Amino acid sequence: MRVGIIGASFARAAYLPAFAHVPGAEVIAIASARRESADAAAKAFAVPHAYGEWRTMLANHAFDLVCIATPTVTHATMTLAALEAGAHVLCEKPTAMDAVEAKTMLDKAESLGRMHMIDHELRFNPNRRKLRELIGQGAIGAVRHVNISNIGNAWGDPRSRAAGDWWSMEDQGGGRLGANGSHQVDLLRWLLGEVAAVSGEVRTLVPDRFDKSTGVPWRADADDVASFTLEMRSGAVVDVFMSAAARHGVDNSTQIFGSDGTITLSNSTEKLMVAKAGGSFEDMSEPDPNAALAGINPGIWNVSVVGLLQEFAAAMRERRPLREGATFHDGWRNQLVLDCIRTSSRQRRWVDVPI
Repeated sequence: MRVGIIGASFARAAYLPAFAHVPGAEVIAIASARRESADAAAKAFAVPHAYGEWRTMLANHAFDLVCIATPTVTHATMTLAALEAGAHVLCEKPTAMDAVEAKTMLDKAESLGRMHMIDHELRFNPNRRKLRELIGQGAIGAVRHVNISNIGNAWGDPRSRAAGDWWSMEDQGGGRLGANGSHQVDLLRWLLGEVAAVSGEVRTLVPDRFDKSTGVPWRADADDVASFTLEMRSGAVVDVFMSAAARHGVDNSTQIFGSDGTITLSNSTEKLMVAKAGGSFEDMSEPDPNAALAGINPGIWNVSVVGLLQEFAAAMRERRPLREGATFHDGWRNQLVLDCIRTSSRQRRWVDVPI
């Protein structure tokens, strides 16, 4: 399996270490808009070819799989080009700038018969799999409501980011709704089914910023705080609050309340706690064996990528559909929800998610 990667940052943290544990996979080229980043990643992981221009990379090699880990604004263009070049595609989240782009990506992949996946790697995390299993088995009865809180300090200090940081720029697809909200929406759809309607707000609380190295002032316009309420088609109600504008981070916490019990999950401790009605909480956490693999960086995001890539590679090798993971169809459905949240924020009203 000949692999090409576009984007060097997350590739170096997660993709490249993980591919060492994917039988038959060979990363033959990596491209980055910052050529020095591609060169450094290629040297560190013995990748034979590095490029500063991704189109040149696609033109120079025949890839079985292309992984795209770049700013959101580039996802659709790169994905369509990689598909046309004959490759299957793994694309980072959020899927695209909007649902129209996401649907275009899906339609192209399907029309060409290519395999496609969005890197919602937490679907491969053992605790979240256990959580889905428990809900599916009715361990806590019917899910009535869910509360998710994710508070970080990455944007809390106005001097914490470089000028023009793409995660802080709306026209580049930055912001917390895309960065973290896309994961939350994907997991919620995976656990509870489709979303019926949304009410949400996205805001930029710290727009006036200073370059972390030079102190030169600049202005951010992507959301550093986002919150939304989802009405699921199942009848469950979900509240999600996400912030990167705090000065002290508080761990991602998920609380799921059912008719017959409660489940809580913490990202930092990875403790999955389950309580039946009238009973005490029991630790039902599941360890991830991939965390002990050589060269894998710590953290649920880096570790979970291993299982995702192994499934993608196995499906390619066995010439079968993907059995697990978020496809471009999921990416499109997730993007519809994100788009509706933005519409709700602008118009200050509930918005129905298209069927």
